[in-house]
Amino acid sequence: MKRRNFIAAAGAATLLGACGQKTDCGSAAQGEKASQETIKWNMVTTWPPGFQGLGTGAEHLAELIGKLSNGRLQVKVYGAGELVPPLQVFDEVSSGSVQMGHGASYYWKGKLPAASFFSSVPFGLNAQEMNGWLLKGGGLELWQELYAPYNLIPMPVGNTDVQMAGWFNKEINSIEDLKGLKMRIPGLGGEVLRRAGGTPELIAGGEIFSALEMGRIDAAEFVGPYNDLAFGLYKAAKFYYYPGWHEPGTTLEAMINKEAFEALPKDLQDIVIAACLTANADMLAEYSEKNSQALKILVEEHGVEVKKLPQEVLDHLQQISEKLVEEQGQSNELSKRIYASYKAFKDKSDQWKEISHSL
Repeated sequence: MKRRNFIAAAGAATLLGACGQKTDCGSAAQGEKASQETIKWNMVTTWPPGFQGLGTGAEHLAELIGKLSNGRLQVKVYGAGELVPPLQVFDEVSSGSVQMGHGASYYWKGKLPAASFFSSVPFGLNAQEMNGWLLKGGGLELWQELYAPYNLIPMPVGNTDVQMAGWFNKEINSIEDLKGLKMRIPGLGGEVLRRAGGTPELIAGGEIFSALEMGRIDAAEFVGPYNDLAFGLYKAAKFYYYPGWHEPGTTLEAMINKEAFEALPKDLQDIVIAACLTANADMLAEYSEKNSQALKILVEEHGVEVKKLPQEVLDHLQQISEKLVEEQGQSNELSKRIYASYKAFKDKSDQWKEISHSL
């Protein structure tokens, strides 16, 4: 898919302007009388069934597609483990056994190291900047190119905003405290921890609480107050650290099977893309509202101790991160272009932020 084809879907986006979760948008898709055949898709996700923000974000996307298509394209959502294991979503959509997936691209780092650039990079772009790079700065085209050999079309479908550094069963007072630390942390952040002397583990969201409570791991990050409160992680660890150096703005993805997408009539293709873009904005708005409310509950009702990581630790992690990210961007020709595009956008954005965020 070329970028101009995605931008063509902007016409459909006018139909979405006020389409929130409680808005009836069914009549919006009534225009040209294309084929009235009902098409049914399945969407598998990496999130627990119905989990707030993430799982419900996938459900909202499916609902939007159904409403905007006037029921012509119906998407059934399966939570993690209901149809496939959470960390097999990429492969299942790639194979065509299901038509859509919902997750985060850094989960596929072992298969595609450069995929992490399209979710979150330690000390990298925030949520607003990720949208800028992907949708206006050339990032989406590179993401499409990276996934093309796997028969997949990626789209951004949300952002959790800046995350928390995580839950710890011991205080972090120095760099030495990272050594030997077993922590649930995915993506490039996990590799940074490894190089700092820790042991990262990739554990699906629904398994984090038990791993932390039973002592399999010493610390865990998931998202932020909104999701962490729902998982009850405050019951399994004492200290809640910030800032989320490893995920300053994490983009969620829809993976669409390319053959299934191209088999759709053109108007339904446009609706799928426009629904993804609407869901992308909706999720960020939800996290912006809910995180502050959840943090207040964690502190005032559950006595959570919120602590900032020492500057010495943050500086050390950033030094490791900068070297790692550059290495990730040199593995092959496409990775080099992805890294160059990402870095160029970040350099320009940093200059603007230095002025615009100076209040």
